[in-house]
Amino acid sequence: MARPLQLALAMALVALTLPLLASPGCSSERGDSPGSGGMATASAGQSSDTKSPGGVKRYGYEIVHTYPHDRGAYTQGLLFHEGKLYESTGRPKESSVRRVEVETGEVERKHDLPPPLFGEGLALHKGALIQLTWKAGKAIVYDKRNFQELYRKSYKGEGWGLTAHGGWLVMSDGTDKLRFLDPKTFEEHHRLKVRRSGRPAYDLNELESIEGELWANVYQREEILRIDPETGKVTGVVELHGLQSEQGIEDPVQDVLNGIAYDAEKKRIFITGKYWPNLYEIRVVER
Repeated sequence: MARPLQLALAMALVALTLPLLASPGCSSERGDSPGSGGMATASAGQSSDTKSPGGVKRYGYEIVHTYPHDRGAYTQGLLFHEGKLYESTGRPKESSVRRVEVETGEVERKHDLPPPLFGEGLALHKGALIQLTWKAGKAIVYDKRNFQELYRKSYKGEGWGLTAHGGWLVMSDGTDKLRFLDPKTFEEHHRLKVRRSGRPAYDLNELESIEGELWANVYQREEILRIDPETGKVTGVVELHGLQSEQGIEDPVQDVLNGIAYDAEKKRIFITGKYWPNLYEIRVVER
């Protein structure tokens, strides 16, 4: 009688074990372990990321028009006003502020910065152009009609991007923070920490105010962040992959995407890059 009893117990044990081996819970635990199961989990996360990581929407783009752009312009700041582009360029002995015809790329007016000043972000406030410098701690204010220098203002740290927004000048400095400045005194009112899915968004560069949002280039990345100016939360990422490779540039590390301008009347968005031969009007499309 012992052998039949042992056989019955063994069969019962097998019957109980088989459903456990086939259960989803067991498979999921293997997927979380190191090795190929871990890779599968990461891939699933990336698929979810593409849709909306941490509430951040992802956008692609369509090229509406391609215009010529001065290949000698190391673009640091860009804005659109009354049918013209205004551009700040950088690099030693190459820095300038200029007015540009959109369709032809012709430089209609240009003012060169004296060395060693290195031009950076550019904004327009009440008829005056305001140009940052990289490490000099000086903002230069010009009459936009003739580029005559009116005065200079001082600030601490590096200057990167600049835009006018909600009565403030908003400045980036390559960190994850945006400074809100008084346009008259250039005194800092407050700082905004920019967070992307809860993490600091570093290397914020050229800025533009678009329909209540702040848009920011990210240095050496082919993307633009859309930022809530009240909370600092990144609400969207415009992915611009493939544009840099079309430029035939010599230095892909330095000659990167930089420059956002917005035509508020016609709802047009323009982008370009450092030493890029092309300026693009793009349409942003949600993925």
